[in-house]
Amino acid sequence: MTKELTLLNDVKDVRLDKNITQAELAETVGVSRNTIVSIENGRYCPSAKLALQICIALDKKFEDLFFFDDEESEDTE
Repeated sequence: MTKELTLLNDVKDVRLDKNITQAELAETVGVSRNTIVSIENGRYCPSAKLALQICIALDKKFEDLFFFDDEESEDTE
């Protein structure tokens, strides 16, 4: 068994607390609204640069928005 690290985030919760729409956040950081949707749903892992741009746009530290969930998974190799 190996540990797989999954990057999770609280982008949606923070964005909603600040009354910012997905479209507004997307425009601020220079991506499509669909990219923000995918990040919030955990289907897309942003680059370090994009993650930091989101942190700046939401006035949060990286560790306040992004975190790892380490779950053990079976090694399929």
